[in-house]
Amino acid sequence: MLGIVSFLGFTVLVAVIAYLSTRKTNEKSSDGYFLGGRSLTAGVIAGSLLLTNLSTEQIVGLNGDAYRDGILVMAWETLAAIAMVICAIFLLPKYLKGGISTIPTFLERRFDKTTKALTSGLFLSGYAIVLLPIVLYSGSLAISGMFDLPGKLGISEWASIWVCVWSIGIIGSIYAIFGGLKAVAVSDSINAIGLLIGGLLIPVFGLWAISDDGSILGGIAVLTAEHPEKFNAIGSESSSIPFMTIFTGMVIVQLFYWGTNQQIIQRALAAKNLVEGQKGVMLAAFFKILGPIIVVLPGIIAYHLFDGQLERADQAYPKLVAEVLPPAFVGFFAAVLFGAILSSFNSALNSCVTLYGIDIYKEYINKEAKEELIVKKGKQFGVGLAAFAMIIAPFLYYASSGLFGYLQQVNGAYSVPILSVVIIGFLTKRVPAIAAKVGIIFAFVVYVVYIILSRGFELDWLPHMLHVQAITLVLTVILMLVIGKMNPRKTDYVQKYTNEVDITAWKYVKPVGIAISLIVISTYIIFRG
Repeated sequence: MLGIVSFLGFTVLVAVIAYLSTRKTNEKSSDGYFLGGRSLTAGVIAGSLLLTNLSTEQIVGLNGDAYRDGILVMAWETLAAIAMVICAIFLLPKYLKGGISTIPTFLERRFDKTTKALTSGLFLSGYAIVLLPIVLYSGSLAISGMFDLPGKLGISEWASIWVCVWSIGIIGSIYAIFGGLKAVAVSDSINAIGLLIGGLLIPVFGLWAISDDGSILGGIAVLTAEHPEKFNAIGSESSSIPFMTIFTGMVIVQLFYWGTNQQIIQRALAAKNLVEGQKGVMLAAFFKILGPIIVVLPGIIAYHLFDGQLERADQAYPKLVAEVLPPAFVGFFAAVLFGAILSSFNSALNSCVTLYGIDIYKEYINKEAKEELIVKKGKQFGVGLAAFAMIIAPFLYYASSGLFGYLQQVNGAYSVPILSVVIIGFLTKRVPAIAAKVGIIFAFVVYVVYIILSRGFELDWLPHMLHVQAITLVLTVILMLVIGKMNPRKTDYVQKYTNEVDITAWKYVKPVGIAISLIVISTYIIFRG
């Protein structure tokens, strides 16, 4: 009972604070609704970035990978920090200078409307078909299991999934559709604090549980002495992250996610100025370095605690939480996880609403629409999309056990084409629009063929997924450059400054970026095996 009360109390507190913080924002305008009135400060941006990124799928999934492969899976967290540094120093100033609301908007200015339509379609498809249903489903599994809802409600596990999916979906939709980006970002910031506290409690209690003297250092000593292989960051070819993929596909994944993914970059685009945007991204990058403590270390602790005997690696984190977390903390931690689930869902949904309202409705359905109507139509689209995701999500219960890995692989079908064309858009001035369109289609087709071959025919000779993403991107960039050489634009593309926000850079952005990058590199030196 105490757990349920603390869960409801923390959840309601977050909602009240988010409402009070956003009630004065003019959400009838595009900037007010889609970008929070371009008023977000560094702390809000950092918190929203972290909570948008972290979800039950990542917390449970990465700890499961760590249970199996050890610390090498920290690459998903630590290398993200370097990508965020690149975004803060090089990409964010260009985005804010143009006053853009979405990545496709930049591509329209650099190339043409068809390029914008292609990228918007890829984003919307990826979010609607892949991201939204899986966030709802994985989050529902966690909440249902933590409170044992099937037992308490006297219903089947699948029925419990339906209850949780619709509960999360409705609450997340209220934040994302009717509160706009600022409500999402403020709630994310509060939940980020809770996630840091709750997430750190698990390894702390876990280390206490396995140590000989009841101390944190004692627990670490036990792990390093008995399982030294788990602390080797250099992965072999048979591991989930072979070492060489860090320099190929991992770079692609991180740059896309933190530099061009609408769901993520929208938080930085809403900054009140470039200084606040760069501070926020750098602060989030620093916390990403600490991320392995929350999403990797518990998996290794679980491996020791359960003698590596769990049936499935994904059981590691939930079982560790049930084993070491005192009952008084269960409700609070469940509320924190609920916040992480909501964040991932409502952030993706808000990005879909933004993409549809600005890039689809305004551009192709009603060119004369006023801002208030654009916001209204975006909200209506969001309601329909949320309902679609909530209907689809429970049926993932009957999907195969390899669903999550498959979905991670499928993400490359839209991330590689979009990143390729953004790179060309930034680094060249004469490559024409036809090159961008050909590049997007080429990258999409090549990668989809790879998915079909690897999943349908299980060909062992195919390269690792991350290597294929890098190869596809390089080939796509070369193709676009060749087209640009043969048929260049008549004039150089020049990005115009729209005066939306002050783009004076933070004077410490480069020193801080260098420091963060050196810390990341040092972790690989320390854990080189």
